[in-house]
Amino acid sequence: MRPLQNLGLSIAAEAAYLALVEHGPLTPVKLAGRLAQAGSPAEGLHHAVDELAAIGLVSRTDDRLTAQPPRAVLEAIAERRAREARIAHESATLLSCFWRDHTSGSSYIEVVDTSHSPDKIQQRVHNEAVAEVRALSIGPVGGGERAPEVDTEALDALARGIAYRVVYSVDILQEPKALEAAHACVDRGEQARVSPDLAMNLLLCDDRLAVLSVVAPNRAGHHSVVVQPSGVLDGLIGVFESYWRIAVPLPRAGEPTEGWARPTNETRQLLGYLSAGLTDESIARELGVSERTVTRRIARLQEVLGTQTRFQLGVQASRQGWL
Repeated sequence: MRPLQNLGLSIAAEAAYLALVEHGPLTPVKLAGRLAQAGSPAEGLHHAVDELAAIGLVSRTDDRLTAQPPRAVLEAIAERRAREARIAHESATLLSCFWRDHTSGSSYIEVVDTSHSPDKIQQRVHNEAVAEVRALSIGPVGGGERAPEVDTEALDALARGIAYRVVYSVDILQEPKALEAAHACVDRGEQARVSPDLAMNLLLCDDRLAVLSVVAPNRAGHHSVVVQPSGVLDGLIGVFESYWRIAVPLPRAGEPTEGWARPTNETRQLLGYLSAGLTDESIARELGVSERTVTRRIARLQEVLGTQTRFQLGVQASRQGWL
């Protein structure tokens, strides 16, 4: 439970408020003791109390701190932020019209120099999503060498129930750190697939916003292209869905990755015999293995390519260039 942190208050402020609700009015010294007993951080308690008092969640009387009922206070904050959001949207509309009238650019496409903060706009997608985030991921672009890591904003969004579908570049299978980060997201509910021919990083925030990450001209920096509702956004959504349909499931943690993206010659032979209509018995004879082995390998390929029937297996294998 992080109700106050989600509103922007500090960890210490939230811990202090919960302690005051649970134990009743306390002096600052006794509150610090309660926090220490509970293993919560007591550092910065004075500032934490100031945070709570500023929004009306804590009152001070005779050197005692008292928690105040939260509903009226937080509903007032919600109303204020809703009003600010409406003003921001209205301002965005007005300024976009002004921008369109005085520049040659499109109002629904914005190019942002993110060389110094490449993740800021991406974090906006994770924080603002209300239903689903979809992504194509080829890894970091521009900005030098960056170690793959789990995006904490994405984990927070998964924790609050946002659905995630991500197609990773097949190169992730050769990058242990990147694969580990992807599995950490899958463990928390992300659906993940891999594709051999991704060309860009793309984030889709519901059907409301797209962010493309690109390298600036001459590789001199990092830019993000933000796309608002338009035919361009619809096209990018279609691009993602096309990749999603032909991508294959990401191997589970601990599962060998060899052959997922680049099938062996024997696998290509097996698929070729299947597409030619040979029976399992005939394929076994051609490959010099048992019929049971053929059946097992076909079942494994169906699992790898996420198909239910042999016909679907042939279609998916053709899409992946395995035939």
